[in-house]
Amino acid sequence: MLTENYITASCSISDGIVFKDSQQLFENKSAELSAFLLSVYQHFQLNYPKFYKMDNLSKLGWLAAGVLLKDGFNKDNYQPEEIGIVLANANSSLDDDLKYLETVKDGPSPSLFVYTLPNIVIGEISIRNKFKGEHAFFIQDAFDAAFIEKQVSYLLDKDILRACICGWVDVLEQDYKAVLFLVEKKKSENAVLFSAENMDAIYKKI
Repeated sequence: MLTENYITASCSISDGIVFKDSQQLFENKSAELSAFLLSVYQHFQLNYPKFYKMDNLSKLGWLAAGVLLKDGFNKDNYQPEEIGIVLANANSSLDDDLKYLETVKDGPSPSLFVYTLPNIVIGEISIRNKFKGEHAFFIQDAFDAAFIEKQVSYLLDKDILRACICGWVDVLEQDYKAVLFLVEKKKSENAVLFSAENMDAIYKKI
């Protein structure tokens, strides 16, 4: 018998605004992407020196995960192997691929080459939080909530994971959007049922 799973938190970053659980926490619409991401990092005081070395896709996903987990999620309730990550986007690592291609003319950049895989953002989130559970990154034309629900529900219902961060993280030049959900097997205050419909409703609010 399948058990019910719950969205216990959500975070979105798009168009210069950061939301958590549909509440606006920060706005900076005057900055280009790199400056905006830095302003989010500084505003939420997410002290992590390695942040400055990340590419924009990793910064965006890392920040969204940081806000998602801040003030409410206690990872000590889980073993590292019980927390996983399932993400998707439309542009893979194209933002970095294009930048890397430019450097090839004068000599390939190793620091850019490191980020020419989209799942590096999962690695950055996992390293910071010491998560060691199952993870996957999918490339889709658009956010497919039903697909994400199926993947995450399998991991939770089969007791492979007890908690999972899932959602959308995409960057291409100045176009960006992150919408992440924290899904857990236990229901908490203000949690909603984990479903494609509820994910879509949150995603489309932004």
